Amino acid sequence: MRTRIHCCCAHPGREESPDLALAIEQVLASLNAEHVRYLVVGGVAVVLHGHLRTTADLDLVVELVPDNARRAISALSRLGFRPRAPVPAEQFADADARQSWMDDKGLTVFSLWSDRLPDVEVDLFVKEPFRFEEVYARALRVPLDTTTAPVVSLEDLIALKRAAGRPVDLADVEALRALSTAGGGAR
Repeated sequence: MRTRIHCCCAHPGREESPDLALAIEQVLASLNAEHVRYLVVGGVAVVLHGHLRTTADLDLVVELVPDNARRAISALSRLGFRPRAPVPAEQFADADARQSWMDDKGLTVFSLWSDRLPDVEVDLFVKEPFRFEEVYARALRVPLDTTTAPVVSLEDLIALKRAAGRPVDLADVEALRALSTAGGGAR
């Protein structure tokens, strides 16, 4: 059974965009075509687990080995994505550059935007927030309309959200726990 992404655009001053789900699928399809190892986390993962809520971006954890990170940037660049920060996109594949961004700027995600897909901003974690291989092995492969999304498991998503600790994340934790208790979620 295919899953449809039902999420609203949360950009201030914009109406809900029916193009958001399509844009997200285009990003995921491009990453899949390049055989990028990544996981959908954040608000889109919450939606794919069954809790409808707004989101302003697509949060991804990319396996941060250089070749994989380069393939991810290449796939995103083909869709017109470029960094919000004034740095070359290719620096994302450089572990020393990412460490410098964390140390000097307090950066946790590398944000990219595209004129061609203006409804979605992509945030790539600059540090894997978990043991990638273990979480990747537990991930769900969620079939969408046009591609398949590797989505962090419900338990791992709850742990990520709890660790983030922002009010929106804690609200997500409660909603996800309710889904888990009710036997819901994209298991």
